Formats: sequence, C-alpha cells, structure tokens
Amino acid sequence: MQKIIFLTSSALILVFVIYLAIAAIRKGVEAKREKRENDNKDDKSEFLNEIDKLNEMYKKGILTKEEFEKAKEKLLEK
Repeated sequence: MQKIIFLTSSALILVFVIYLAIAAIRKGVEAKREKRENDNKDDKSEFLNEIDKLNEMYKKGILTKEEFEKAKEKLLEK
C-alpha cells in the first residue's frame, strides 16, 4: 500500500515538474519572440528617422543630391 501511495505521489510530482518546465520554456520563447519584434520596430523607427534627417539636410541645402543619394544607399545597405 505504501508503495502505491509513494509511486502515485512521485508520478504526480513528476507531472507537475514537467508542467512547470514546459510553462517556463513557453514563457521564454514568447519573451524572445516579443523582444525580436520590438527590436525590429526600433530598427525601422531608427531607419525612418535617419532618412528624415537626410531629407531635411538635403532640403536645406546642407547636402548635395549626390551626398544625399550616397548617404541613403549606406542606410539601405544596413
């Protein structure tokens, strides 16, 4: 009888530990996915800000058309 109780409680504990492990892995994968998405958004925002700055400098005459095109190409290569 004691063996049955021991085996049953051991099986329940094992199932619980496996459940916790799976939950932790899922949470980690989700956090990594969210971080990757946020990094992509930041990269896009930074790119757009740089293009806007270049455009403003070109409109104000600080950059020539050639300089503007070269700078834009460098940003696009990243």
